[in-house]
Amino acid sequence: MKQTHSCFPLLHFMMISLPLLVSSQTCQRFCGQLPLKYPFGSSSGCGDPRFQNYVNCNRDKLTLTTHTGSYPVTDIDYSNQVIYISDPSMSTCACTQSSKGFGLNWDAPFSFHDDSVFTLLDCSIDSSSPIYNGNNNNNNSSAVPLCDKKGAPICSFLYSCRAISMLNLPISTCCVYTPVDLGPAFNMDLKKLQCSSYSGFYSFSGQEANPENWKYGIALKYKFNVYNDYPSSCVTCERSNGACGYAGDYNSFICNCPSGVNTTTDCYFETSFNNAPRLLQLPWQQKTGNWLICIMAWILIWVSSSSCRLWF
Repeated sequence: MKQTHSCFPLLHFMMISLPLLVSSQTCQRFCGQLPLKYPFGSSSGCGDPRFQNYVNCNRDKLTLTTHTGSYPVTDIDYSNQVIYISDPSMSTCACTQSSKGFGLNWDAPFSFHDDSVFTLLDCSIDSSSPIYNGNNNNNNSSAVPLCDKKGAPICSFLYSCRAISMLNLPISTCCVYTPVDLGPAFNMDLKKLQCSSYSGFYSFSGQEANPENWKYGIALKYKFNVYNDYPSSCVTCERSNGACGYAGDYNSFICNCPSGVNTTTDCYFETSFNNAPRLLQLPWQQKTGNWLICIMAWILIWVSSSSCRLWF
Protein backbone atom coordinates (compact mmCIF):
# COMPACT_ATOMS: atom_id res chain seq x y z
CA MET A 1 0.00 0.00 0.00
CA LYS A 2 1.37 3.38 -1.00
CA GLN A 3 1.50 6.11 1.52
CA THR A 4 1.95 9.79 0.84
CA HIS A 5 3.85 12.15 3.06
CA SER A 6 3.68 15.88 2.62
CA CYS A 7 7.07 17.54 2.36
CA PHE A 8 5.81 20.91 3.49
CA PRO A 9 7.45 20.38 6.91
CA LEU A 10 10.74 19.94 5.03
CA LEU A 11 10.11 23.07 3.04
CA HIS A 12 9.18 24.95 6.19
CA PHE A 13 12.38 23.76 7.89
CA MET A 14 14.50 24.91 4.98
CA MET A 15 12.79 28.30 4.86
CA ILE A 16 13.35 29.02 8.55
CA SER A 17 16.90 27.61 8.46
CA LEU A 18 18.09 29.69 5.51
CA PRO A 19 17.40 33.22 4.36
CA LEU A 20 15.84 33.54 0.94
CA LEU A 21 18.63 33.15 -1.60
CA VAL A 22 18.30 35.32 -4.68
CA SER A 23 20.54 36.20 -7.64
CA SER A 24 24.31 35.98 -7.35
CA GLN A 25 26.86 38.75 -7.90
CA THR A 26 30.03 40.08 -6.30
CA CYS A 27 30.24 43.47 -4.61
CA GLN A 28 33.77 44.65 -3.94
CA ARG A 29 34.61 45.84 -0.43
CA PHE A 30 37.33 48.18 -1.69
CA CYS A 31 37.92 50.39 -4.70
CA GLY A 32 41.67 50.70 -4.81
CA GLN A 33 42.61 51.77 -1.28
CA LEU A 34 39.20 53.20 -0.41
CA PRO A 35 36.80 50.99 1.59
CA LEU A 36 33.31 50.71 0.11
CA LYS A 37 30.35 50.73 2.47
CA TYR A 38 26.74 51.80 2.20
CA PRO A 39 25.60 53.93 0.42
CA PHE A 40 28.47 53.44 -2.06
CA GLY A 41 29.06 50.33 -4.15
CA SER A 42 31.50 48.97 -6.69
CA SER A 43 28.96 48.32 -9.47
CA SER A 44 25.29 48.21 -10.37
CA GLY A 45 23.32 46.37 -7.67
CA CYS A 46 25.78 47.37 -4.91
CA GLY A 47 25.23 50.15 -2.41
CA ASP A 48 22.29 52.54 -2.75
CA PRO A 49 20.74 52.99 -6.23
CA ARG A 50 20.43 56.77 -5.67
CA PHE A 51 24.21 57.05 -5.47
CA GLN A 52 24.97 54.62 -8.30
CA ASN A 53 24.47 57.30 -10.97
CA TYR A 54 27.10 59.53 -9.39
CA VAL A 55 29.79 57.46 -7.65
CA ASN A 56 31.36 54.51 -9.46
CA CYS A 57 34.43 52.31 -9.21
CA ASN A 58 36.29 51.80 -12.48
CA ARG A 59 39.72 50.18 -12.67
CA ASP A 60 40.18 50.56 -8.91
CA LYS A 61 39.49 54.29 -9.09
CA LEU A 62 36.45 55.78 -7.38
CA THR A 63 35.01 58.81 -9.18
CA LEU A 64 32.16 61.26 -8.74
CA THR A 65 30.41 62.24 -11.97
CA THR A 66 28.27 65.36 -12.43
CA HIS A 67 27.17 67.37 -15.45
CA THR A 68 30.47 69.28 -15.32
CA GLY A 69 32.78 66.24 -15.42
CA SER A 70 34.26 63.31 -13.49
CA TYR A 71 36.27 63.87 -10.32
CA PRO A 72 38.50 61.45 -8.35
CA VAL A 73 37.28 60.61 -4.85
CA THR A 74 40.23 61.06 -2.49
CA ASP A 75 38.62 60.02 0.80
CA ILE A 76 35.30 59.14 2.47
CA ASP A 77 34.44 59.95 6.09
CA TYR A 78 31.67 57.43 6.81
CA SER A 79 31.24 58.59 10.41
CA ASN A 80 30.38 62.16 9.41
CA GLN A 81 28.95 61.30 5.97
CA VAL A 82 31.43 63.38 3.98
CA ILE A 83 33.00 62.54 0.64
CA TYR A 84 36.12 64.38 -0.55
CA ILE A 85 36.93 64.89 -4.22
CA SER A 86 39.58 66.66 -6.26
CA ASP A 87 39.26 68.56 -9.52
CA PRO A 88 42.21 68.14 -11.91
CA SER A 89 41.42 71.55 -13.41
CA MET A 90 41.49 73.32 -10.04
CA SER A 91 44.23 75.79 -9.24
CA THR A 92 46.26 75.31 -6.06
CA CYS A 93 49.16 77.01 -4.39
CA ALA A 94 51.52 74.91 -6.51
CA CYS A 95 49.78 75.26 -9.88
CA THR A 96 47.44 77.63 -11.69
CA GLN A 97 45.37 76.66 -14.72
CA SER A 98 42.21 77.65 -16.51
CA SER A 99 38.98 75.89 -15.61
CA LYS A 100 35.30 75.88 -16.53
CA GLY A 101 34.19 75.46 -12.92
CA PHE A 102 32.34 72.84 -10.93
CA GLY A 103 28.71 71.98 -10.39
CA LEU A 104 26.34 69.45 -8.83
CA ASN A 105 23.27 68.00 -10.49
CA TRP A 106 20.07 69.37 -9.01
CA ASP A 107 18.89 65.88 -7.99
CA ALA A 108 22.25 64.63 -6.69
CA PRO A 109 22.13 63.26 -3.10
CA PHE A 110 24.93 65.66 -2.12
CA SER A 111 25.27 69.16 -0.76
CA PHE A 112 28.32 71.28 -0.09
CA HIS A 113 29.89 70.86 3.32
CA ASP A 114 30.08 74.01 5.41
CA ASP A 115 33.87 73.74 5.38
CA SER A 116 34.04 73.98 1.57
CA VAL A 117 35.48 77.31 0.42
CA PHE A 118 35.85 78.38 -3.20
CA THR A 119 38.14 81.16 -4.33
CA LEU A 120 37.60 82.56 -7.80
CA LEU A 121 40.84 83.67 -9.45
CA ASP A 122 41.67 86.24 -12.12
CA CYS A 123 38.15 87.68 -12.23
CA SER A 124 37.03 90.72 -14.17
CA ILE A 125 36.53 93.81 -12.04
CA ASP A 126 34.59 95.95 -14.53
CA SER A 127 30.94 96.92 -14.12
CA SER A 128 29.63 93.88 -16.01
CA SER A 129 31.08 91.41 -13.55
CA PRO A 130 28.23 89.57 -11.74
CA ILE A 131 30.37 88.61 -8.75
CA TYR A 132 30.79 92.23 -7.64
CA ASN A 133 27.48 93.70 -8.71
CA GLY A 134 25.00 91.01 -7.67
CA ASN A 135 21.85 91.04 -9.79
CA ASN A 136 23.15 93.67 -12.17
CA ASN A 137 20.46 93.07 -14.79
CA ASN A 138 17.73 94.49 -12.54
CA ASN A 139 19.78 97.55 -11.59
CA ASN A 140 19.11 96.78 -7.97
CA SER A 141 21.63 98.75 -5.97
CA SER A 142 20.85 96.73 -2.84
CA ALA A 143 21.79 93.43 -4.47
CA VAL A 144 24.27 91.45 -2.40
CA PRO A 145 27.59 90.77 -4.16
CA LEU A 146 28.59 87.14 -4.52
CA CYS A 147 31.98 87.74 -2.95
CA ASP A 148 32.47 87.41 0.78
CA LYS A 149 34.25 90.54 1.98
CA LYS A 150 35.44 88.70 5.06
CA GLY A 151 37.43 86.42 2.77
CA ALA A 152 40.00 89.08 1.88
CA PRO A 153 42.71 87.52 4.10
CA ILE A 154 42.24 84.21 2.28
CA CYS A 155 42.88 85.95 -1.04
CA SER A 156 45.98 87.62 0.37
CA PHE A 157 47.45 84.32 1.53
CA LEU A 158 46.51 82.52 -1.68
CA TYR A 159 47.94 85.24 -3.90
CA SER A 160 51.22 84.94 -2.01
CA CYS A 161 51.74 81.50 -3.57
CA ARG A 162 54.58 81.55 -6.06
CA ALA A 163 52.49 80.06 -8.90
CA ILE A 164 49.85 82.77 -8.50
CA SER A 165 52.14 85.68 -7.65
CA MET A 166 54.01 85.15 -10.92
CA LEU A 167 50.81 86.07 -12.77
CA ASN A 168 51.01 89.58 -11.25
CA LEU A 169 47.27 89.67 -10.58
CA PRO A 170 45.87 92.43 -8.36
CA ILE A 171 44.19 91.26 -5.18
CA SER A 172 40.90 92.73 -6.39
CA THR A 173 40.62 89.96 -9.00
CA CYS A 174 40.24 87.36 -6.22
CA CYS A 175 36.82 86.48 -4.85
CA VAL A 176 35.98 84.15 -1.95
CA TYR A 177 32.83 82.44 -3.15
CA THR A 178 30.96 80.28 -0.62
CA PRO A 179 28.16 78.01 -1.88
CA VAL A 180 26.50 77.38 1.50
CA ASP A 181 23.38 79.43 0.71
CA LEU A 182 23.05 78.31 -2.89
CA GLY A 183 21.70 74.79 -2.19
CA PRO A 184 22.48 71.44 -3.81
CA ALA A 185 21.85 72.84 -7.29
CA PHE A 186 24.93 75.04 -7.02
CA ASN A 187 26.71 75.53 -10.30
CA MET A 188 29.93 77.47 -10.71
CA ASP A 189 30.02 78.77 -14.29
CA LEU A 190 33.35 80.57 -14.48
CA LYS A 191 32.68 81.91 -17.95
CA LYS A 192 29.48 83.57 -16.74
CA LEU A 193 31.25 84.81 -13.62
CA GLN A 194 34.05 86.21 -15.82
CA CYS A 195 36.83 84.39 -13.97
CA SER A 196 39.55 82.27 -15.53
CA SER A 197 40.03 79.70 -12.75
CA TYR A 198 39.14 78.73 -9.20
CA SER A 199 40.61 77.10 -6.13
CA GLY A 200 38.76 75.05 -3.55
CA PHE A 201 39.79 73.79 -0.14
CA TYR A 202 38.10 72.36 2.94
CA SER A 203 40.72 72.74 5.68
CA PHE A 204 43.51 75.11 6.65
CA SER A 205 45.27 72.19 8.37
CA GLY A 206 45.85 74.49 11.33
CA GLN A 207 48.06 76.77 9.19
CA GLU A 208 45.86 79.59 7.97
CA ALA A 209 48.82 81.68 6.84
CA ASN A 210 50.47 78.86 4.89
CA PRO A 211 48.39 78.05 1.77
CA GLU A 212 50.90 75.41 0.69
CA ASN A 213 49.54 73.11 3.41
CA TRP A 214 45.82 73.74 2.89
CA LYS A 215 43.75 70.72 1.92
CA TYR A 216 42.67 71.47 -1.63
CA GLY A 217 39.57 69.82 -3.00
CA ILE A 218 35.82 69.78 -2.39
CA ALA A 219 33.98 68.35 0.63
CA LEU A 220 30.43 67.11 0.03
CA LYS A 221 27.85 65.96 2.56
CA TYR A 222 25.52 63.09 1.74
CA LYS A 223 22.30 61.79 3.31
CA PHE A 224 20.95 58.23 3.35
CA ASN A 225 17.36 59.38 2.89
CA VAL A 226 14.97 62.18 3.85
CA TYR A 227 15.32 61.42 7.55
CA ASN A 228 18.97 60.41 7.19
CA ASP A 229 18.34 57.06 8.87
CA TYR A 230 20.83 54.25 8.33
CA PRO A 231 18.73 51.26 7.12
CA SER A 232 18.47 48.67 9.90
CA SER A 233 18.57 45.84 7.36
CA CYS A 234 21.88 47.19 6.10
CA VAL A 235 23.31 47.28 9.64
CA THR A 236 22.51 43.58 10.10
CA CYS A 237 23.92 42.74 6.68
CA GLU A 238 27.23 44.51 7.30
CA ARG A 239 27.58 42.92 10.75
CA SER A 240 27.43 39.52 9.05
CA ASN A 241 30.29 40.56 6.71
CA GLY A 242 27.89 41.30 3.86
CA ALA A 243 27.59 44.30 1.55
CA CYS A 244 24.31 46.16 1.14
CA GLY A 245 22.84 46.21 -2.34
CA TYR A 246 19.62 46.19 -4.34
CA ALA A 247 17.92 44.13 -7.03
CA GLY A 248 14.71 43.83 -9.04
CA ASP A 249 12.41 46.33 -10.68
CA TYR A 250 11.76 48.07 -7.37
CA ASN A 251 15.40 48.13 -6.19
CA SER A 252 14.57 45.90 -3.23
CA PHE A 253 17.20 45.42 -0.54
CA ILE A 254 19.65 42.52 -0.83
CA CYS A 255 22.64 41.47 1.24
CA ASN A 256 25.63 40.43 -0.86
CA CYS A 257 27.71 37.76 0.89
CA PRO A 258 31.46 37.18 0.40
CA SER A 259 30.71 34.04 -1.66
CA GLY A 260 28.80 36.17 -4.16
CA VAL A 261 25.39 34.84 -3.09
CA ASN A 262 22.68 37.44 -2.47
CA THR A 263 20.12 37.02 0.30
CA THR A 264 17.20 39.08 1.52
CA THR A 265 18.50 39.24 5.10
CA ASP A 266 22.13 38.61 6.07
CA CYS A 267 25.15 36.31 5.66
CA TYR A 268 25.16 34.61 9.06
CA PHE A 269 24.12 31.30 7.49
CA GLU A 270 27.28 31.33 5.39
CA THR A 271 29.45 31.96 8.44
CA SER A 272 27.76 29.12 10.32
CA PHE A 273 28.42 26.70 7.49
CA ASN A 274 32.06 27.72 7.11
CA ASN A 275 32.61 27.27 10.86
CA ALA A 276 30.99 23.82 10.99
CA PRO A 277 33.20 20.91 12.27
CA ARG A 278 35.41 19.61 9.51
CA LEU A 279 34.53 15.98 10.35
CA LEU A 280 30.95 16.67 9.36
CA GLN A 281 31.97 18.01 5.98
CA LEU A 282 32.96 16.01 2.94
CA PRO A 283 36.33 16.82 1.39
CA TRP A 284 34.73 18.58 -1.56
CA GLN A 285 32.67 20.68 0.87
CA GLN A 286 35.78 21.80 2.70
CA LYS A 287 37.27 23.17 -0.51
CA THR A 288 34.16 24.46 -2.22
CA GLY A 289 31.62 25.04 0.52
CA ASN A 290 29.90 27.68 -1.54
CA TRP A 291 28.64 24.99 -3.94
CA LEU A 292 26.51 23.57 -1.14
CA ILE A 293 24.83 26.93 -0.76
CA CYS A 294 23.97 26.98 -4.45
CA ILE A 295 22.69 23.39 -4.34
CA MET A 296 20.48 24.15 -1.36
CA ALA A 297 19.10 27.17 -3.17
CA TRP A 298 18.20 25.04 -6.18
CA ILE A 299 16.55 22.42 -3.92
CA LEU A 300 14.49 25.12 -2.26
CA ILE A 301 13.34 26.45 -5.63
CA TRP A 302 12.56 22.95 -6.97
CA VAL A 303 10.63 21.89 -3.90
CA SER A 304 8.54 25.04 -3.85
CA SER A 305 7.63 24.69 -7.54
CA SER A 306 6.80 20.95 -7.50
CA SER A 307 3.72 19.21 -6.12
CA CYS A 308 5.76 18.67 -2.96
CA ARG A 309 4.69 15.06 -2.46
CA LEU A 310 7.01 12.13 -1.75
CA TRP A 311 5.87 8.61 -2.74
CA PHE A 312 7.24 5.39 -1.22
